[in-house]
Amino acid sequence: MSSYTAPVADIRFALHDVLGAEALFQRLGLSEATADIIDAVLEEAARFSGTVLAPLNSIGDEIGSVFDKSTASVTTPPGFKQAYAQFVEGGWTGLTAAPEFGGQGLPHTLGVPLNEMVNAANLAWGNFPLLSHGAVEALKHHGEDWQQEVFLKPLIEGRWTGTMCLTEPHCGTDLGLLKTRAEPNADGSYSITGTKIFITAGEHDLTDNIVHLVLAKLPDAPPGPKGISLFVTPKFKVARDGTVGERNALACGSIEHKMGIKASVTCVMNFDGAQGYLVGQPHKGLQAMFTMMNTARLGVGLQGIGLSERAYQNALRYSRERLQSRALSGAKFPDKPADPIIVQPDVRRMLLTIKSLTEGSRLLALHAATLIDVAHHAQDPAERERADTLVSFLTPISKACQTEWGIENTYHALQCFGGHGYIHEHGMEQLARDARITTLYEGTTGIQALDLMGRKTAASQAAGLKLFLAEIEAFAREHEGDADLAEFVKPLRDHASEWAMLTREVLERAARDPEEIGAASYDYLFYSGYVVLAYWWARSVVASRGKDAALATAKRETARFYFARILPRTLAHAAHIRSGAKPLMALDEALFG
Repeated sequence: MSSYTAPVADIRFALHDVLGAEALFQRLGLSEATADIIDAVLEEAARFSGTVLAPLNSIGDEIGSVFDKSTASVTTPPGFKQAYAQFVEGGWTGLTAAPEFGGQGLPHTLGVPLNEMVNAANLAWGNFPLLSHGAVEALKHHGEDWQQEVFLKPLIEGRWTGTMCLTEPHCGTDLGLLKTRAEPNADGSYSITGTKIFITAGEHDLTDNIVHLVLAKLPDAPPGPKGISLFVTPKFKVARDGTVGERNALACGSIEHKMGIKASVTCVMNFDGAQGYLVGQPHKGLQAMFTMMNTARLGVGLQGIGLSERAYQNALRYSRERLQSRALSGAKFPDKPADPIIVQPDVRRMLLTIKSLTEGSRLLALHAATLIDVAHHAQDPAERERADTLVSFLTPISKACQTEWGIENTYHALQCFGGHGYIHEHGMEQLARDARITTLYEGTTGIQALDLMGRKTAASQAAGLKLFLAEIEAFAREHEGDADLAEFVKPLRDHASEWAMLTREVLERAARDPEEIGAASYDYLFYSGYVVLAYWWARSVVASRGKDAALATAKRETARFYFARILPRTLAHAAHIRSGAKPLMALDEALFG
């Protein structure tokens, strides 16, 4: 059985020492987010995740959620409903939400460690409240006043949960192909008809109502993605005055039987003339849905971090306890029949890989969150725009790299256990299975790569990249005369220069052949991710100086490992990028076999 203890000390280091979160919050006018409040949130989130959610993780995997076809209802595993009630009672659903709708108004950044802890403790359970935050953001930014009044308060209070209904049996990424229809009614509402699939938490027994945000097309919709509208469609009808009425004409048709996250309910949802209300402007639904989708993408990235952290803790414990053979340089524990496997270089390679990718990813995620706070609260419009551009650029990197590294990290952790990792009782195989979905939902890794290379780089003249490169250059300039940091500053600066050069090369080739964007995108995504983490590891070394000696040593040596063993992966990615589209596109499809 795997266990989990929230890494409060490392999160505190990231927030206080590396990012200077308290000073940032005070500058943004978020005066209640003092260091004491931040630490109190971390400690209580750690307690809840460790004592309430973590013990339910294996139960959820073994029992799963159960669908009753006769009633179209879903029963969650034992303890899930009670845990959700405690989550609501603790005020966690409204931690970062606006006070005018019942939230506590704390910085968005404080929701990130909470979500990481929840995902590490019990990923499947965490999927039930996951999309409520995105639904709140979509309605807050695009909903009418009455919709905000009626739907936001119960969502923020946790009495209702939200979903995102995009995918259909015949279309996933290409939403312009969707067939769900919305017919106008005389009372100003719409009748929604169609089938959606892969709907996370589309049906469950945790709350009294479920608010579905549904993409559909109006009768006069133009073809393609420009004809998509967004509708709020609750499980139980809700009048404009907030009165909850009869069951709406929608139901769960089935739930998927999955490789992992078996307690998470993945639904086929059938809408049979269900009453819904238009959110935002007609045919502008994708704009509103992207508000929700980007929030969800950053949230899924946190799932990769959470699973990596839990995998690391258990692999580290096992590697310290498991006695097997002797160190190659001679016995390290001569009083024992054998040395623990942590003395072996290859075990250390796996542990340090997990540690460096996880702790670096944590800083990337928290940095993105601080940018969201700046974009929402800074007084200077230019500062808000800069933060919004930068977080938009970092979103596909965060989502894709953190989840792909989550798969890599759970694999390494399982490998540390040897054959014991493959059997059920240690819980490592569940982490590996659960991690696999994170690279698929909310946009596959390939979709994130195309988003980064196409929309966030080519279409924007690399606006976000330029901002991040400027941060790296400012850091390098500040520390270029510091001999103690030379081993980090010079390679970081060199990689930043190559990052810019690779970008120019791809865009120049793409001007002649559009296929170059797609051919370069996957490797460009990972090249970007590794350089971003190199920056945060260099920042971590600086922040650790003058701190506890053990902390400072751990950060510096882990940074050295990252620069020596992980950052060189960029060599292969750069070579792949420079090989161009021809090796991928030259073979005629008929000759694939």
